[in-house]
Amino acid sequence: MPFHIVLVHPEIPQNTGSIGRLCVTTDARLHLVHPLGFDTSDASVRRAGLDYWERLAPAHYPDWEAFLAGNPAQRLWFFTTKASRRHTQVDWRDGDGLVFGRETRGLPEAILEANPDRLVQIPMPGTFHRSLNLAQAAAVGLYEALRQARGW
Repeated sequence: MPFHIVLVHPEIPQNTGSIGRLCVTTDARLHLVHPLGFDTSDASVRRAGLDYWERLAPAHYPDWEAFLAGNPAQRLWFFTTKASRRHTQVDWRDGDGLVFGRETRGLPEAILEANPDRLVQIPMPGTFHRSLNLAQAAAVGLYEALRQARGW
């Protein structure tokens, strides 16, 4: 079963493009929860040079509720700086979903409050007081899941 990367209201097209490439190279599935901060029309994707986008075929959802109704992931894990559990402390299984929020604000509070036992964070012990780039965080999270579940 594939892993699932879920982006809730992503704002920066380059991050989503990088995460799409990550998904294609790892056979993960990408899910985009609208609204998006950019256009994913065929013309925009071609203009951006995303020659793998058709193969990626991301699933689109008009909102979080629609994603939940059509969610193919076995379990969802929500990445946030507000969590105490590290991403390495999750017992990752094939089919799990890794959920990330928008670059400027993270996941909506309502989603975090509804899933307190599924919140995870990537440690950032440095003195720079900003989070990892969204594409970097998705790669760190996904590769830990793959390492545990598949011995990568």
